Order: sequence, then C-alpha cells, then structure tokens
Amino acid sequence: MAIPVTSAPLKKIRVMVVDDSMVARSLIIKGLSAHPRIEVVGYAINTLDAKSKIPQYKPDVITMDVEMPGQSGIDFLKQYLPTHPIPVILVSSLNLKVFDALAVGAVDFVRKPDDHQSPESFLAALAQKVVMAASARVRTTPSAAAPAANALAPAAAPNLGPSPNLDRLIIGLGASTGGTEATLAVMKRLPADIPPMVIVQHMPPGFTKMYAERLNRLCAMEVREAQSGDELRRGLALIAPADLQCRVVRIGTRYTVNCTPGEKVSGHRPSVDAMFYSMADVVTCKMVGIIMTGMGQDGAHGLLEMRKKGAYTIGQDKESSVVYGMPGVAHNIGAVMIQASCDNVSNVLLRHLKTLG
Repeated sequence: MAIPVTSAPLKKIRVMVVDDSMVARSLIIKGLSAHPRIEVVGYAINTLDAKSKIPQYKPDVITMDVEMPGQSGIDFLKQYLPTHPIPVILVSSLNLKVFDALAVGAVDFVRKPDDHQSPESFLAALAQKVVMAASARVRTTPSAAAPAANALAPAAAPNLGPSPNLDRLIIGLGASTGGTEATLAVMKRLPADIPPMVIVQHMPPGFTKMYAERLNRLCAMEVREAQSGDELRRGLALIAPADLQCRVVRIGTRYTVNCTPGEKVSGHRPSVDAMFYSMADVVTCKMVGIIMTGMGQDGAHGLLEMRKKGAYTIGQDKESSVVYGMPGVAHNIGAVMIQASCDNVSNVLLRHLKTLG
C-alpha cells in the first residue's frame, strides 16, 4: 500500500512592525497577521525600541516608518544594516526621504493608505512585499550613503559625440524591487548625450515624479517623468508615470511615448512588458533592452520579443540583484544576450554603443 506523500507546511515569515503611530501599527499588525505566510512576532514604537527588541523577536523581515521621533528610519538603517542585514520594507507617506532609505539598504517600500489607496490594497501590497523580502538580498555596503538632495551629479562617462547611428537608437530599461538604486547605479555612469531612454520602475503614485527629479539631480542626462506626446531624443530619459501604461509610439520617423490608463499587464501598471512589447512592435531603428532586479517576471517576455526583432539585450546578474526574479526569468527563456553586475551594466551598454558609433 502506497503511503501518501505530504509536503511540510511553509515556515511562516516572522515580521516585526516599527511605527510610532498606534493606529498605523494596529492596522499593519492586524492586516499582516491575516496572511497565511506571515506571523507578526512583535512591534516597536521607534528605532531605539526596535534595536532592543530585534534580538528578542528575531524577525525575518521588518516593516518600518521612515519618519519617527528621535532617530529616523534612515539613520537606523545606516547604523544597523551593515552588521545586521535584515530585510526592511518601508511604510511611508509621499516623502522624498524614502529614496534616501532605499539608498542605504531598505529592500522596498509601500505608500501609506490615503485618498489614492484603500487600507485593503495597502495591506495586500505590503504583505506581497513582505513575502518577497524574506528571500531578498540585503545590500550591506557601509559606504552606501544616501546622496544629499543638493548633491552634484557624479562623474559620468565622456560624451559619445555626434553619430547618426546613435541618433537613431532607443534604450528601454525595466526594474522593480531593488531597482530604484540599481537604475541609478547604471544611469549615473552614462554620458549626457546618451541615446533616448524609456524607463519603467514599479512604484506607487506620486513617487515616480520625485524619483525622476532625483535622477535628474544625480545623473548627467536630463531625466523627467514622462507625459504623453514626449518626443524621444538624445540626452533625455523618461520615467513611466505610476498607474499609467507607458508605450513607445512611432510617428513617421519620430518616436514619442503614450502614457494612458489601462488594464494591468503582467500584473503591473506601468508594466515593463507593455513598454518592451511596444518597442518590439513599432521601433524600426536600433534598440537596446535592459532588465534589472525585480520580483516576478514582468518584462521577460517583452524583452524576448525585442531580441527577436534584433535588439541588443542586457540582464542584471543574480549576484548583484536584490531579487533575481525578472532578470532570472528573462535569462532562462533566452531573452538576455549578456548578463552583467549592476555596476557593470553601464559599461556593457557603452561598449555596445561604441561599436555602432
């Protein structure tokens, strides 16, 4: 008689909630506790309280507000993560400081519920990110200090110079979890006259404009949030706006972007797949597709279509990805021509561009 084989239940993810607001703590604790994969093991009312309780609770993941009385979440991450690499999900209102916290090692963030988001959708997003964070790679480089808001743009590569071939080339880049800093690591090493770029980064409403402004301060090229009708040109990188699908459109010999409401594609809006598929469909000049760190598989199949149409495709490698989901799937299905570390993607791109110039 055959003995039925039963799989052991998945180990629950131990979560600690850090927030000075009793209302926010109660909402998060109740919501996460309802998830079958999550166990809320405790809470802290500020970062000092968190430091004393982490050894006791031994959480797998921490959710943390960015702004709290006393020491901020950012200062806590700077001091704590280099020696205690625990995945941290930020819970923040619309605040530019969330990017500083991501720069010093937080894995991802969710926006606190407001007029744009119900408590239910907030909790669903937070639970999904907690499950992802449990297996994410935490960046613990002590030198990963957050750039100051008025920091000068770092040294970028020398300009590529005049070239008809580079005038007729479009670069698409997609990223998700871990991508805010990974994309910055690529772009700050690129020249001011880089061929036009369209970038999709999964992000809540309100944050894509702030993210574009941040990149514009820190990178050599112009970076701004995309609007429908924006023409693609050298020296301009466009960030797809949150909650809209961003697609490349051809008008005669010119290319623009179209940013419109619509159904989610591959579970996202904006979707990397939607952008990559549009490039594969309409772009008749040369193309480059880049897929960076991120959970899931958004962008993988769109990148494959780009490669089939002759695009040069680059994928971030496993070792440097916070989450090797999107680039991993893209590599496994044959969409990626070359893999590179986060710090080397820009070099691979520039070497390819120089072969065309």
